Amino acid sequence: MTTLILPSIECENLHVTLPVGDLETAIDFYVTKLGFKLGFRWGQPPFFAGITLGKVEIFLKVDTPAPNAGAVVFMVNDADALYEFHRTNGVEVVEEIDDRPYSIRDYAVKDLYGYRLVFGHPIYNVGPPIKIERVDVPVRLETRLAGLLQDLATHKRMSVNSCLEEILLHTNDGVGPHTLSTLKHIEELKKKHGIDYDSHGSYRFVE
Repeated sequence: MTTLILPSIECENLHVTLPVGDLETAIDFYVTKLGFKLGFRWGQPPFFAGITLGKVEIFLKVDTPAPNAGAVVFMVNDADALYEFHRTNGVEVVEEIDDRPYSIRDYAVKDLYGYRLVFGHPIYNVGPPIKIERVDVPVRLETRLAGLLQDLATHKRMSVNSCLEEILLHTNDGVGPHTLSTLKHIEELKKKHGIDYDSHGSYRFVE
């Protein structure tokens, strides 16, 4: 018997989908009675919604209410790798992996009891093209940090320019662009390039 090797998968978020008879009534209950906030509505007319409580988000979907009719949605770093693992491992796939109009690439399986489990990752290049113009900026980086940046861009299949733009955009939003597995990879790159200073090290750089 061949033993399959689990790909390097991380899961930082999961979402539960609850079937509701009337979407607006359900939203009103969760918002006014339970203290949730409305994140979004989806569809024309709306048949799907996301509501949040703190950092936890659940979905409401118009369907026949039933205690066990919901779906558990796992947001992972690489749905394609996990899909191949599940498919090869004989898991029942009930919805093939594909890019969805809601900017998620996902697929669905059933467990031993028939519960629907959805695994997906965000698609960041969905939407109309953004017309830009690039300019040359005089940038000088510490040698070891420049080596890490080059390796990181290669790891993420990006150009150095795009990698810097992504980091800058996320930094300006107050969040980081890297998944846990990428952060682990960065730690290895820091060792590879001999980076022995912390994130504030640039304040002490001298030439």
